[in-house]
Amino acid sequence: MHIVLVEPEIHTNTANISRTCYTTGTSLHLVRPLGFSTEEGLIKQAGLDYWHYLDLFYYDSFNELQQKYPDKRFFFATTKASCFYTEKQYQADDFLVFGKETAGLPKELLAVNSEYCIRIPMGKNIRSLNLANSVSIILYEAMRQQGFNGF
Repeated sequence: MHIVLVEPEIHTNTANISRTCYTTGTSLHLVRPLGFSTEEGLIKQAGLDYWHYLDLFYYDSFNELQQKYPDKRFFFATTKASCFYTEKQYQADDFLVFGKETAGLPKELLAVNSEYCIRIPMGKNIRSLNLANSVSIILYEAMRQQGFNGF
């Protein structure tokens, strides 16, 4: 599996997500600009002391990432989707895409990928869940569907 964070802003969220990726054998793709430096001791302290073992990739744009993997499926997590994340069937090489904490994914990106937009059910007056929690919820559902292969 692949987790994509588009312009993440909070280093502790990215650190927690990186720990989840490392423990599940999931690749982490970060799309710039980042709201923090990955060289800071803060991200390593908050996330893990094995940052250098993480299967980690950086991109200057989401378009660059998509061009590198033109034949792969991308699922876009958004509170604006009509489809629950549990209604999709995931494959081992799918990409789960999440937006920045304050704004989510760009509306244009969601509009052209509407059939691949997914959401986590939550109360009507709730803006969103924490990014790290959202990644874990959807990633573990995708892994469950695949029988937790390798675990």
